[in-house]
Amino acid sequence: MRQILILIIAISFASCKMSVDEPSNINDYKTNFESLWKIMDDHYCYFTYKKINWDSIGNVYRAKLQRSDTLNYVQFFRICSNMLAELKDGHVNLVSSFDVGRYWKWYLDYPDNFSSTILYSDRYLGKNYYIAGGFKYNVLPKSAIGYIYYGDFSDGFSGANLSYAIGMLANCQGLIIDVRNNGGGVLTYAEDIASRFTTQSLTYGYIRHKTGTGHDEFSSPIAQTLTPFSTSSIATNWVKKPVVVLTNRSCYSATNDFVCIMKQLPNVVIIGDQTGGGGGLPMNSELPNGWMVRYSACPMYDADMNNIEFGISPDIKVDMSPTDISKGIDTIIETAITYLKQHKVN
Repeated sequence: MRQILILIIAISFASCKMSVDEPSNINDYKTNFESLWKIMDDHYCYFTYKKINWDSIGNVYRAKLQRSDTLNYVQFFRICSNMLAELKDGHVNLVSSFDVGRYWKWYLDYPDNFSSTILYSDRYLGKNYYIAGGFKYNVLPKSAIGYIYYGDFSDGFSGANLSYAIGMLANCQGLIIDVRNNGGGVLTYAEDIASRFTTQSLTYGYIRHKTGTGHDEFSSPIAQTLTPFSTSSIATNWVKKPVVVLTNRSCYSATNDFVCIMKQLPNVVIIGDQTGGGGGLPMNSELPNGWMVRYSACPMYDADMNNIEFGISPDIKVDMSPTDISKGIDTIIETAITYLKQHKVN
């Protein structure tokens, strides 16, 4: 019986080995490496801003490639991924049929500042909240404060979903929009939500496009304009009342853009931790071997032409207290509640 068990285990391990048809010729590796390096050299938008010497980095990893006599495609993938990680950009990925190279330290070295267990406790959102599209919302217990949690800008919603979520909380004295742990998604969703909190058009930021292969060849800044959804009573309601947006380091990409927009509105305050950034509009290119590389191609800025790649600072900086966490209390939500009670409109 023991021999049979060992045989079964051996067969199981053998079946788990990767059998992906990838190039194994060293010349293939060199060709694809140079293609990857050149794509980034021509198209990545933050070399100068981040003070990155891409030539030097290329030489370091090119040497790693040349020194290896027993290179396989997994090792080659690691060399390429590690080179890209030198950019310290969460929008930069190398995608193969067996793995995705990524850089996650933009949020891993920071406090979580979020607990879903606490959020869905009876103290806050509870279990009997409303759901409209990607929005989870309700009036916070023992208060007159509305609360909306939106955890993914890839989670679609209709205009009706958004109208119901905002409209059903219209009688509250203040509103919390919580986008903590939202890693981004569809940029237009950020504009759709923000458009419900203004009755006037405004420039919330700028974008520049690459106009050549040089590291500093960009177009003039192009204004990004927010157009109000309407001047209805619901919109006017939330222009007059205070609104708080909750953030942490895991707010990235489209969420970073959303915070950038909302920070321009006079009745909105950002509370929590600095966002994770991701201000570059990402694009994709393909290597000769079929792998895909994603990179930041177009830098984005706030209304004062500050680059938002490294995140947006909150108006009120606060972390979740370990003591509060042990008691089931969300320090950031409590700070928002206190702020809204102090700034309620009579």
